[in-house]
Amino acid sequence: MFEKRYPFYLANRPQQPNADLAVVDKYSGEVAAHIARADAGVLDQAIAAATSAAAPMRRMAAWQRKAVLNHLLARCRERADELTEVLVVEAGKPVQFARAEVARLITTIELGVEESTRIVGEVLPLDVTERGAGYRGMWQRVPIGPCGFITPWNFPLNLVAHKIVPALACGCPFVLKPASSTPIGALILGEMLTETNLPAGAFSILPMKSSDSAALVEDERIRKLSFTGSSEVGWKLRDRARKKHVTLELGGNAAVVIDRDADIKDTVERCVFGGYYQSGQSCISVQRIYVHREIYDPFREKFVAAVRALRMGDPRDEKTFVGPIISEEDAKRIEQTIRSAVQRGGRLLCGGSRDGRMVEPAVLEGVPRDADAACEEIFGPVTLLESFIDFDQALAEVNNSRFGLQAGVFTRDIGHIQKAWDELEVGGVMINEIPSWRVDHMPYGGSKDSGLGREGLRWAIESMTEVRMLVIRTPK
Repeated sequence: MFEKRYPFYLANRPQQPNADLAVVDKYSGEVAAHIARADAGVLDQAIAAATSAAAPMRRMAAWQRKAVLNHLLARCRERADELTEVLVVEAGKPVQFARAEVARLITTIELGVEESTRIVGEVLPLDVTERGAGYRGMWQRVPIGPCGFITPWNFPLNLVAHKIVPALACGCPFVLKPASSTPIGALILGEMLTETNLPAGAFSILPMKSSDSAALVEDERIRKLSFTGSSEVGWKLRDRARKKHVTLELGGNAAVVIDRDADIKDTVERCVFGGYYQSGQSCISVQRIYVHREIYDPFREKFVAAVRALRMGDPRDEKTFVGPIISEEDAKRIEQTIRSAVQRGGRLLCGGSRDGRMVEPAVLEGVPRDADAACEEIFGPVTLLESFIDFDQALAEVNNSRFGLQAGVFTRDIGHIQKAWDELEVGGVMINEIPSWRVDHMPYGGSKDSGLGREGLRWAIESMTEVRMLVIRTPK
């Protein structure tokens, strides 16, 4: 299925100066492909090319931008099985979730096709005072110019699409740095884009070391930076970006509140999915679960039994639910987080053992609020259970976090629904649903340490464009 070597893409063209980056099969540990790795000199060329492409990209008509995205859409549909296999190998993603990500990739491009013709402005009346009489105003959105994108390894197709599709839809050239552990999917998308009539320099896709990528953040020819990754890295990049427009989609330790009137069977099914799909390697993975004391015991019993029943193993197996962690180093970190929580007084109800990259799905109870498992992002197959009596106090516990990406609340009480929406310090409140739920046109992003700005096609396009005003005076 895989080529042994993949090029990077510089100014729309494939380049193979080396094969220095080895990408491993995350389940077997064997090398799956060798990738051309770019350096700081190549990045400078890419930025120069994107700068030159800004004007021709800006002049592309809506139908031309739409045609590029329609081509990308058709090719992704044709190569869906290949893209699925890429995710299974380079990301260790169980095949059922790999197919789901490819489906979301296709949806994201479909949304981009639609939004490419909806970048509108409006007439703005200026005669709101006597001074404005005889004046007429209009505004439009114009592309901001060259964009720099840095994407993570956990959704290496769809999160790439959430950067490049809105850029193509509104006419911004871009330079993309995909995650070094999972670059193949992004490079295949680059191959598809070479088949279009994009202006020279419209895109570059460059796997590279972080130490070589400073210009993507600091070079003022790049007008916008969009980063998805850890909060520790993201805020440092924002400080270095200086004059750029910046979007940060960062981490979380997502919480669920389960009220006394919630359906136990339904909440167990949804929380098991939200906590352990993708082996918990999602910034909106369910991590903290607060359950009303009246239903806590039956919920805990059914939840722990369901977690124990999850199938671990080879991501190629259709029945596998929990696959490998992205690296053995990360698996060790997760294992240590569990051990530390137990040492601090938490109770391990199931799981927690490690074999190489595989971590057995774990459930913890009674973990101190200042333990890393409770207040930091685990990014692994681990959930924490806690009971509550007062709904307001449960909301306060959700907010007692430096993160604020999404939260879930299971309740039939309309007053509690409204209060949760008003009070929770997060970017999205999911009612009778887990925080892991997302549709790709939603305004998606967080507050506090979870980020800055919003993604989702329309919202990303707004962040990649600027308002330009036109005022017309009618002479007397």
